Amino acid sequence: MPTNFTVVPVKDNTRKADESNEEEDVDDNNVLKEEDEGTTGDGVPKENSPFINNTDNDKGNSYDGTNMALFEEEMDSNPMVSSLLNKLANYTNLTQGAQEHEEADDDEGPKKKTIKSPQMGTFMGVYLPCLQNILGVILFLRLTWIVGTAGILESLAIVGLCCSCTMLTAISMSAIATNGVVPAGGSYYMISRSLGPEFGGAVGLCFYLGTTFAGSMYILGTIEILLTYIVPKAAIFVAERKEDEVDALLNNMRVYGTCCLALMAVVVFVGVKYVNKLALVFLACVILSILAIYAGVIKTIFEPPYFPVCMLGNRTLQNHNFDKCLKTDIVDNLTVTTQLWKLFCDGTGLNATCNKYFDENNVTMVQGIPGLTSGVISENMWSKYGPLGMLVENKLTSYGGHDPSQDVYLPYVANDITTFFTLLVGIYFPSVTGIMAGSNRSGDLRDAQKSIPIGTILAIATTSFIYVTCVVLFGACIEGVLLRDKFGDSVKGNLVIGTLSWPSPWVIVIGSFFSCCGAGLQSLTGAPRLLQAIARDGIVPFLQVFGHGKANGEPTWALLLTAGICEIGILIASLDAVAPILSMFFLMCYLFVNLACAVQTLLRTPNWRPRFKYYHWALSFLGMSLCLALMFISSWYYAIVAMAIAGCIYKYIEYRGAEKEWGDGIRGLSLNAARYALIRLEEAPPHTKNWRPQLLVLLNLDSDQGVKHPRLLSFTTQLKAGKGLTIVGNVIEGTYLTKEAEAKKAEQNIKSSMSAERTKGFCHVVVSSNLRDGFSHLIQSAGLGGMKHNSVLMAWPGTWKQSNDPQSWRNFIETIRETTAAHQALLVAKNVDSFPTNQDRLGEGTIDVWWVVHDGGMLMLLPFLLRQHKVWRKCKMRIFTVAQMDDNSIQMKKDLQMFLYHLRLDAEVEVVEMQDNDISAFTYEKTLMMEQRSQMLKQMHLSRTEREREAQLIHDRNTASHATINDKADSGPERVHMTWTKDKLFTERNRNRECNTNVAVRDLFNMKPEWESLNQSNVRRMHTAIKLNEVVVNKSQGAHLVLLNMPGPPKNRGGDENYMEFLEVLLEGLNRALLVRGGGREVITIYS
Repeated sequence: MPTNFTVVPVKDNTRKADESNEEEDVDDNNVLKEEDEGTTGDGVPKENSPFINNTDNDKGNSYDGTNMALFEEEMDSNPMVSSLLNKLANYTNLTQGAQEHEEADDDEGPKKKTIKSPQMGTFMGVYLPCLQNILGVILFLRLTWIVGTAGILESLAIVGLCCSCTMLTAISMSAIATNGVVPAGGSYYMISRSLGPEFGGAVGLCFYLGTTFAGSMYILGTIEILLTYIVPKAAIFVAERKEDEVDALLNNMRVYGTCCLALMAVVVFVGVKYVNKLALVFLACVILSILAIYAGVIKTIFEPPYFPVCMLGNRTLQNHNFDKCLKTDIVDNLTVTTQLWKLFCDGTGLNATCNKYFDENNVTMVQGIPGLTSGVISENMWSKYGPLGMLVENKLTSYGGHDPSQDVYLPYVANDITTFFTLLVGIYFPSVTGIMAGSNRSGDLRDAQKSIPIGTILAIATTSFIYVTCVVLFGACIEGVLLRDKFGDSVKGNLVIGTLSWPSPWVIVIGSFFSCCGAGLQSLTGAPRLLQAIARDGIVPFLQVFGHGKANGEPTWALLLTAGICEIGILIASLDAVAPILSMFFLMCYLFVNLACAVQTLLRTPNWRPRFKYYHWALSFLGMSLCLALMFISSWYYAIVAMAIAGCIYKYIEYRGAEKEWGDGIRGLSLNAARYALIRLEEAPPHTKNWRPQLLVLLNLDSDQGVKHPRLLSFTTQLKAGKGLTIVGNVIEGTYLTKEAEAKKAEQNIKSSMSAERTKGFCHVVVSSNLRDGFSHLIQSAGLGGMKHNSVLMAWPGTWKQSNDPQSWRNFIETIRETTAAHQALLVAKNVDSFPTNQDRLGEGTIDVWWVVHDGGMLMLLPFLLRQHKVWRKCKMRIFTVAQMDDNSIQMKKDLQMFLYHLRLDAEVEVVEMQDNDISAFTYEKTLMMEQRSQMLKQMHLSRTEREREAQLIHDRNTASHATINDKADSGPERVHMTWTKDKLFTERNRNRECNTNVAVRDLFNMKPEWESLNQSNVRRMHTAIKLNEVVVNKSQGAHLVLLNMPGPPKNRGGDENYMEFLEVLLEGLNRALLVRGGGREVITIYS
């Protein structure tokens, strides 16, 4: 539905309209130059550069008006509509190279010049270039042979398959080309911006290779015409024996092809503009040749041309070395032998010994071009495939059998390759390529969105009609043996299609020669520019050098590479072998054009609004399927190689290439797939078998927004190995309006650290009024739908005692409470900076698990996941569990071993028996010091200096109290059973016991009244921490990693600081430790 715009004039008394236009920038027309300062650096204009936030071109144009004063503060970033429309009207989509080339050509002209607006219409800009590129070497050199070999019906099937493929591709391409302005760059631009840089780069390079090998094919066609039909005597290698003719021809093709390639490369390097100007001449040759064919067909109705084919029995003879199709001739009433006789007999006499088949069969002549009304069409309807060396025969009567050992030396016309249907498809397909010629010229078109669909589809319809009619007419006019004679040996080396043309075979020979020359030059001109466009996009790092060229933008280095690859095709030397190679690359390109259209249509992205309406996703899928089928029909091994090349390029760009955001369809497809998967995930929580830790990693940053503990990310990588969800979060204190820049800087730094540590995941930085709320928000809201974290990983606050702000450890404890309330697991890494990097390889050692309480099986699962990574692969797993006095430790060990067997985990099992010891004096002393420190810091409002001094004094006293007394005090409290057990290090305690016994005994009696006033709950907890620490350090001090259950924080928040002391004692003496707290669900199962 058309949209009506109404322009309302607004009077402005303070500024006249004509004054505003006096000082306009002369470079307004170039506002969208691809390599301008307003680009992203990848050759693509910024989305906001020409129209929004672009003040460079409008400096000095300050707004003085009064009518739009409400918006005057936004004028710097958001221009007036009039300015926007002016820039759109002056938009130019010429490539950088084209602009530089035009400027270099016009250096002698005036300094100030405006780029001429494109003026080419549909006929000259799209239709004729497509016609020239589609019609070419295969039509002139191979179509007659394909018709003769495959028969009319199968040839029509081949033409129908290939033309349907290109027509469906053209429909998809038209939809993409009319979806917005198509900058110069054509097919590569369309594919890459529709499917993303990975697919774009892979398909772009495939299209480049296809265009380059097309250049090889055209050059080989040029040389074949030259050496076979124009100047056969120019051959350097001449076969002395018939069986060597094929090798001699290939060697001649290699030598002359290399010389022709060098000459064409020099022409392209020196004067590419002359190549473009000669394009119409080459096109005229093609059209003239086709008209000559149709004229010749019409003439055969009245007067067929005389091109006799000499047959011996039913075998076709090469008519090079004899002038009369006779065994003997009568000269002066004498019977004499002819030149043909000498070819089959060992002498010239009538009594000479001759070939048996020659003796038994007559020599006859058949008309090579019997004419349209001759009825020969019925004989040419069916296929006549055969192996290499099979003789070309017709239905004439013959006597005698084949003798392959002798036939190869005789002048028979034979197959030079083994023929079958799929081979012919691969050879024929290059004759329908070239449909991208119109889109490649999009920068020169007056209205690309209108011209490209109409011109391309009309060109394909025209060429399809030409091919179909040629197949039928060739089969109806030409004798079958002549059709199957690839090089015209039976008609004295004439081009077979030339024998049909009018007024002379030379019209076709010369026309096809210049047509192949022009197509080769066009390929050598277009391919380097395509490679230069890919290189300048920066998506393939190793191609950067090919983005440079001469001062006028000519791609010198790309031309050299193109010539080198083209030489590979020329060294293959056989037109029939090169054609399937370029078929693969073009089919790959067309496949992805169809895929791009189908994806965009099915996704219904908001920007998908093509002006060309006659498309459907089903047609695109049909075209894509047809392309894939044709690839494997033509040559399954070439298809696999082409797909492997594209796949390797795709993965290379994915891992090493520059990241580009082109708004491509694959990204939209990923979003749709992600949305579908997220909705499916949210339907039900994951089964225990599918459970894996989905981590929220809480990072700390320094004052410069740098990551404090990068080893935490290393540990995340080792634990996750790229599987599942990882969210790396951080909280910045403040408001978002004032801390926006810091948040973005923090996010960039975190992403850089994640990249360095190979952590695959997402980054989430939150700005909150306080840290506690920020961490709470992260724990509650990080993730989306079913892709939410179920575990939180954080570092142990090692400096919590030295911190002046008690909020640091309070935030830590509140985070523990938050994760428990959210039913999420918690992992706390102590001494995280000593954890191994991803480059380390830990030797023989152990990962020790201290399984005190069962909280879902996290302790068993984590070591298994770690050992999947190469850092921990050599480590063995040990599981320790604690037995109380009334437990049967032997039975516990057996049960645990059976449990691990069912879990399919390999681990050593050990049951540690804990004695019901009385609470030691050391425990009372430790508890007393803890409560005194806590009480003093609560009651006394000390200055910062006094607080530090007091904390240090308490710390010193705590250290001195390490001299402990006997394990059993005479007047100690009642014995307690242990639910949590930990002890102080034996060696340190014994050493201190010996040197401080007297002091300790005196302190024991002096402090007894104070002990009685202690909180017995704290005493019991401290006793557990000390005893359990003693056992863990004794067993696991040399382990690479120790995992143990994390006790929960007290319900009464008044004991939070005491809780930190308990954990500190619990972890004392351990190098690498990981406290684990389950999320309240089973995470490991014995069932399959």
